Amino acid sequence: MTVANSSSEIIYADNAATTKPDAEALALMFELQEKFFANPSSAYKLSRPLKKILQESREKIAACINAKPQEIFFTSGGTESDNWAIKSSVLESLPERPNIITSAVEHKAILNSCAAMKNLGCSVTKLPVDKFGAVNPVDLREKILPQTKIVSVMLANNEVGTIQPVKNLANVAHEHGKIFHSDAVQAVGHIPVDVDEFGVDMLSASAHKFNGTKGVGFLYVRTGLNIAPYIDGGGQEFSRRAGTENVPAVAAMALALEKNCRDMNVTAKKISACEKILLDKLKSNGVDFILNGGDNRLPGHLSLSFKDCDGETLLHRLDLKNICVSTGSACNSQQVQKSHVLQALNISEDYIYGTIRITFGKENSCYEAEIIGESLTDILRTI
Repeated sequence: MTVANSSSEIIYADNAATTKPDAEALALMFELQEKFFANPSSAYKLSRPLKKILQESREKIAACINAKPQEIFFTSGGTESDNWAIKSSVLESLPERPNIITSAVEHKAILNSCAAMKNLGCSVTKLPVDKFGAVNPVDLREKILPQTKIVSVMLANNEVGTIQPVKNLANVAHEHGKIFHSDAVQAVGHIPVDVDEFGVDMLSASAHKFNGTKGVGFLYVRTGLNIAPYIDGGGQEFSRRAGTENVPAVAAMALALEKNCRDMNVTAKKISACEKILLDKLKSNGVDFILNGGDNRLPGHLSLSFKDCDGETLLHRLDLKNICVSTGSACNSQQVQKSHVLQALNISEDYIYGTIRITFGKENSCYEAEIIGESLTDILRTI
């Protein structure tokens, strides 16, 4: 049966770029913004509820990733958290030409932070990945140098969804006495994250990736690890991150993360069903494509490369059908170029340009997945 999206309703399938804010979390944020507008650092009674909300939010987030409340530092999002982790780990050692180790498939927030430190005198080592996008811990063991200060490998890739062996990589780093950081922006709220089990020293997260709002996130910093403040000013965030806290957004983030973690298994099952319907539809229609990232991926995260196609064309044709997807990382959406992630996976030239990313979220339905599959098939037949 052919299914078409004949209505004007938008099908949003780009949840790796951002998620729809949770209605309850959004309502909480607006309520706090209106009723509790005071500065949480002030001494009068209007500020006291804000201090309590801030602490409760810290406790809720910590519980979601098995951390201690004092190990959670609120930031403006994943990009700031990544910058803070990388730069603060090496700045004090710059005269010694410190080394940073990361992977070839990291988000630009990590890669560009490393590039900035390289311009200041650091050396940067990029670990290769296999055809699915995974780092081999053996490669890390071989590349660690005496002057290595930090190893940073993401928990889940933002383009192809590959889940990295972070626990094993952290073990290798710690065997050599090195700090291990993980950009977990795509993973937190979608797969179980246990900082104690993983053994990470620092971990980045961003609220808008798990149905919170944009402009707020956090950095987990293990107790005992002393990193320099990234923003200087007042004594907020245990004197590690200056600036008046955005309490309404922080509270909304904590609530959204709590709900996502509570419903994680149900959501994963639902979006995995959407994924299967879409892939089955493409296969049954004889579509020639590559599914990137292997089997160990985030649920509902699909990077699909179509032979002799143009990803931008596919995106715009789907947009005309009221279907929202991306051509890879949304942060690169203004630049038509080969993705550094897909190049690291050695995707062949006849497929790499025809790559789109479809990422399902808890708002999506199996019916929508069927529509996307049928629409893609129709578009590919015409081009």
